Amino acid sequence: MGATPSKDSQWTGEVDGKRVEFTYDRDKDQKQLRYRYKKSGRHVKIDGDNIIGLFSVPRGGVSASSLLYVKGANQPPDGKNDQQVPTFRSLVATGLPEDFIQNFRIDTKLLDLQQEAVAQSTDTPNIHVIVSTLSGTGLAKGFFQDVVRHVLGHIGFREGKDYLVHHTRSSTTVTEIATSVFLPRANDGVPQHIILLSGDGGVLDTINALLSRPQSPAYVAPVVALLPMGTGNALAHSLGISRDHTLGLATFARGTPKPLPLFRAAFSPGARLLVDESRREERLHSEDGTPVLYGAVVCSWGFHAGLVADSDTVEYRKYGAERFQMAAKAALFPEDGSPPHRYRAKVSVLRKSADGGEKWEVLEREEHMYVLTTLVSSLEKGFTVSPDSKPLDGRLRLVHFGPMGGEEVMRVMGLAYQGGGHVKEEAVGYEDIEGMRIDFEGREDDPRWRRICVDGKIIRVEKDGWVEVRKDPRHVLDILNISS
Repeated sequence: MGATPSKDSQWTGEVDGKRVEFTYDRDKDQKQLRYRYKKSGRHVKIDGDNIIGLFSVPRGGVSASSLLYVKGANQPPDGKNDQQVPTFRSLVATGLPEDFIQNFRIDTKLLDLQQEAVAQSTDTPNIHVIVSTLSGTGLAKGFFQDVVRHVLGHIGFREGKDYLVHHTRSSTTVTEIATSVFLPRANDGVPQHIILLSGDGGVLDTINALLSRPQSPAYVAPVVALLPMGTGNALAHSLGISRDHTLGLATFARGTPKPLPLFRAAFSPGARLLVDESRREERLHSEDGTPVLYGAVVCSWGFHAGLVADSDTVEYRKYGAERFQMAAKAALFPEDGSPPHRYRAKVSVLRKSADGGEKWEVLEREEHMYVLTTLVSSLEKGFTVSPDSKPLDGRLRLVHFGPMGGEEVMRVMGLAYQGGGHVKEEAVGYEDIEGMRIDFEGREDDPRWRRICVDGKIIRVEKDGWVEVRKDPRHVLDILNISS
């Protein structure tokens, strides 16, 4: 239990055995715990955005709490200048304010999971940590070693006994682990927990591996804790995982699992996945002869897909999320002085009809600049592509507009950094849809203009090819989330 406050809303207690006086600021957006050592008079403050969580620990017959937090923290490492791994800190306190305890208490399900893991103590733990060494600017390995490992240890998880650590060795590591470990156990009805230090691509690979074979009646969706280490981190920004400075650890400690909405992108038979900086092609997974790829973030064609594809190089990735703006300028202002490309294809939208059914309707525009469907609100920090999207609402939304000059595209898309103001522009279409289809019909000779982006993966469609996107109702994966 927390201590009783004095008249000036201060609480007397201890921090690591030394007498202190606590003060707790409860501001909704800027919670802060402060304490003053009674003997030395030294003041310490811990911002709520740096707190991972706390849990009860025995201390000489007195109720005490172990508080886990970070210092020197910043937002997810999206950009070149954000290459900072925070420092892990912990303390044991008595007499903490009761409402502070309630605000930051670690979820009991996580503590129960730890007890179950210790009790089972098998050679095949069902808790996994995946460290994506290739994600973003390469901070995942250091973050695991310096912070995540210590957090797990303080809660009581034992590496190698209660959880296994997997470091990625190639772009296919996550897929291989998910196919060989996660999918068989999920189909056997075994609950699994995955701590994923990666960007959106790690989630995409896990989803597609889990859907690479039929689900059994006993299937249990694995639970993912996403610690955002990628470039854009669209899922983390859209779900609020990155709203604090713990890089997802607060959500891991205090979040609750919720189903992750998905879409299914089906392609024409000749579509190929581009890999190794577009130097090689691979076949997509096929369902009844149709190439498919599942996603949870975005499916796009045109300007967005092009800049993601063009910036996906080792050289560009050094700049983090800045790489997208660099590629955008190159696309909008070609060196030869020509205007931006006018993308040509037939775009159809699946909408709900008045009778409760669904109806395909073709967009009147035959030339396009930007065609994007999404299940999330933000594609990177501050870039609100779909302002009406709410976390995990399962609504598929379409953002689109026609050809514009480079300066006008920059102006319109710049409004996305102002709370999604671009969707209020007359030239921009924005709506809730059931699906979308793009038919190229031989209108684009150059394969560069037939590239499709699905959650960062790039698929090149043949000259007469097509892609069709629809919401997928299946419950494949749960993701930890803290409700607003």
